[in-house]
Amino acid sequence: MHDGRLVLLAAVVCAIGTYASFALAHHAGRASGAPRLRWGAVSILASACTAWATHFIVLLAFKPGMPAAFDPMLTGISLACAILGIGAGVSISLRVRSRSSQFVAGLVVGSGVTALHYVGQAAYLVQGQVAWNMWLVVLSIMVSLPTSGFAMIAASSRSPRLRLAAPPLLLLSIALLHFCGMAAMTLRFDSAKHLPTDAITPDAITPVVAGVSLLLIALAVLGLRFETAAKARLKQDRRRLRELADVALEGLLICQGDLVVTANDSVEFMAGHVSGALTGSHVSSLLPGLDVASMPEREEREIDLVRADGGNVPVRVLRREVALGHKVQTVIAIRDQRERLKTEARIHELAYTDALTGIANRPRFFDQLAMHTASRRAVDRPCAVMMIDLDRFKYVNDTLGHAAGDMILRMVAERLRSTLRESDIVARLGGDEFAVMQVATNEPGAAFALAARIVEVVESRPFMVNGQPIHLGASVGVALCPSDGEDPADLMQNADLALYAAKAEGRSTFRRYDVSLDEKMRERRAIEAGLRTAIAEGQLELHYQPLVDAATGCITSAEALVRWNHPERGLIPPAEFIGIAEETGLILPLGEWVLRTACAEAASWPANMGVAINLSPAQFREKSLVDIIAAALESAGLAADRLDLEITEGVLLSDEHGTMQTLNELVALGVRVSMDDFGTGYSSLSYLRKFPFDKIKIDQSFVNQLPEDEESAAIVRAIITMAKCLGMATTVEGVETQAQFAFSVDAGCDTLQGYLISRPLPGAALAKFVASGADPSLGRVAA
Repeated sequence: MHDGRLVLLAAVVCAIGTYASFALAHHAGRASGAPRLRWGAVSILASACTAWATHFIVLLAFKPGMPAAFDPMLTGISLACAILGIGAGVSISLRVRSRSSQFVAGLVVGSGVTALHYVGQAAYLVQGQVAWNMWLVVLSIMVSLPTSGFAMIAASSRSPRLRLAAPPLLLLSIALLHFCGMAAMTLRFDSAKHLPTDAITPDAITPVVAGVSLLLIALAVLGLRFETAAKARLKQDRRRLRELADVALEGLLICQGDLVVTANDSVEFMAGHVSGALTGSHVSSLLPGLDVASMPEREEREIDLVRADGGNVPVRVLRREVALGHKVQTVIAIRDQRERLKTEARIHELAYTDALTGIANRPRFFDQLAMHTASRRAVDRPCAVMMIDLDRFKYVNDTLGHAAGDMILRMVAERLRSTLRESDIVARLGGDEFAVMQVATNEPGAAFALAARIVEVVESRPFMVNGQPIHLGASVGVALCPSDGEDPADLMQNADLALYAAKAEGRSTFRRYDVSLDEKMRERRAIEAGLRTAIAEGQLELHYQPLVDAATGCITSAEALVRWNHPERGLIPPAEFIGIAEETGLILPLGEWVLRTACAEAASWPANMGVAINLSPAQFREKSLVDIIAAALESAGLAADRLDLEITEGVLLSDEHGTMQTLNELVALGVRVSMDDFGTGYSSLSYLRKFPFDKIKIDQSFVNQLPEDEESAAIVRAIITMAKCLGMATTVEGVETQAQFAFSVDAGCDTLQGYLISRPLPGAALAKFVASGADPSLGRVAA
């Protein structure tokens, strides 16, 4: 039987020692380097001493009813078994954190304690015979070892509640070993047997056990102090972290495993919870689908946060392990993505929407077309692509201003949108160019009908701008998918070619792509590339058409007309390349070459003979025009009053103030300025009053039917009379018959020009023409 008081003392010592062991182990975990190793060793020694002291106090409490003593060697070996077993188990536990490894570590610890117990019982000597019930011994080991394994699993758990179960389980393991082991031992007194002389009596071993117990109490007090200080530090660190976290705009969760230890104000506000409500909740309930343990550090993930009202908030989360006090805790940063997603949606909308009209822009149209052509193969849905260009828009934009032009573009977009189905797409590609994709176009006739409606809807009603009706037209190019191409870029290019063809056919119409347009485009590109080479390599030359004085018949000047002397095609007339030069910007270097060459060649003509040069609108918009002209005159040594610059009404349509300033600078330079093709524009009379012209050239469209057509005759007479009243000279262009010549002279014009006088001539031929039969001293040029 046992002394109850000593058994109770053994339980108290075991509890104190167990607490001291765990407290010191936690302190070792908080430390690093050499202190970590030292306190770990102290923790292992405390655990071994706890098991040893508990066992021997209970042995002292046992009343065998006969003399008893302790073998000193086995007593020391029992303590060594405990130290080695517990040390090995703790080492395994620290190296691998899986549950199975923790269970194995517990088995090793349990084996050490088992060895301590049964070696310790073997050290218990009595004056008699000892018999063992091996079934009870095996049973005690079979139950005790798994209990030690579960105790170690509980001790390494992240859950605070589960960790609380570790000491009772370890105490239970020790108690099972002792009481089952004691029950398995049967003692029978034998007076013939004597205790060894070196055996330690109970009275002698009691002070040793008492000393170990007092040491455990001291270690427990030390561990308590460590725990108290650690908890105070943890509490202070959490408070500081909470204060810091509350300042952060991002939501922050401090977690242990799936448990929320604390949360800042931002995440509580984001989730719709009152302050402190998230503490103690689970991360999985706030962020469903997020596995905190498997989430790599510093890797952002997008997930939905569940609000208190059940709504979802799109967030981006980032995990970081942070040492807080003696514990490594998980900090989850939560960033609200609602504003970012709204901003991204707005940016996407702006990137794919035309800011002026609100319809799709070029990138969006191309993307939609690409998506449709890609899916078309699967569902067999044809489509039509239409390129739309507004006729006469540039003139309106230049005369009424860009604000009026923008207003018209918005109205055009609205009309186009009202013409289409919801499944169709309309886009503004830039300037006055629009595009339409008509989906599910099974018959070409449907595409042509829509193209005709587009032409009609633009042209049928005027656009009202500030109370002024503006009439525009629309040219449409159509390409059908898949017959005219399946690649989005090819479809748009082919529709563009068809659009060029529609504009070439007179505008305000539509045209479908056909393969012949490719050849025309290739020719156009060849002309553009060849023209660049022609300017660089000197393949251009000037021909001159003389102008004669109506009264004397003397040649007064000659108009310079550029020709392209192509190495393979021969002379190419300007009608084939001037338009391309204006569209591509090549008109600027071409025009400068004409100016310099014409001035240089005219310098060799008679002093009373001038040269006339046409200026394009693109040249006139160049700020350096006056300087270029001045340099050409100076380089050629040509008097400024011998240079006559001819401009059309198109030059005057934009930037009236800048145009007036340039004209005044030219007049100050001493050159003469003429209005070419007078009478073919919309506002020529107002320009005569505003701008300082020296001469008016009457367009040949009024001369062709002279003198038979009475209306043409009346117009020509009126223009000549008006010019005289304004102090301007007149030139009649396109004179091809004697009757036209005679009528123009009788009407009072100043100079004449046309095939009747001479066709355009190369420079050398012009010199011969002037020298023979056209010498000013001869008077009139012979017809």
